[in-house]
Amino acid sequence: MEEIRNYFEKITSMSDSDWLIFSSKLERREFPKKAVLLEVGKTENYLSFVEKGIVRFYIPKEENDITFFFAFQNQFMSGYDSFLTRTASTFQIETLTTTTLWSVSYANLQKIYRESTVGNLIGRNASEELYINTLKRELSLLNDTAEQRYLKLFEEQPRIFEQIPLKYIASYIGITPQALSRIRRRIC
Repeated sequence: MEEIRNYFEKITSMSDSDWLIFSSKLERREFPKKAVLLEVGKTENYLSFVEKGIVRFYIPKEENDITFFFAFQNQFMSGYDSFLTRTASTFQIETLTTTTLWSVSYANLQKIYRESTVGNLIGRNASEELYINTLKRELSLLNDTAEQRYLKLFEEQPRIFEQIPLKYIASYIGITPQALSRIRRRIC
């Protein structure tokens, strides 16, 4: 839980009373590898901070799932559109490794907004981080070659290739596993 406070302290100082309000609403949740955190058709109930682990966001398909986001340690994650609108999710979220999350429910986040002087800042920062990550990926898909996307991912998350199956990485950068193999051979 201390990682979350440290994260927020980089943004703004947080009084002990504000931290107490916020931390009292957090729930520590632990999951094994391959645990489904959100299913298609279900409503997201949590905004979570990844203490440890890797989480994959994907659209299930009969042949090949479409992976469109990974959340790593010290990042926020959520099926945020479902969380905000209280509607069914169109994608799934699963853990790729043993994962520990600190989560706040939708109802408790609304209480934090009302009761804490920095609550809105916390919520805004989490939503801005989620938005920026989504926008960066979208712009990369529009502007970068598959090789550039691969190299950026490797630069930003070098350990990703030790922990995530290559088929998910290929899907994430918008290519087939075979094309990823060719890129890897060419680069190495």
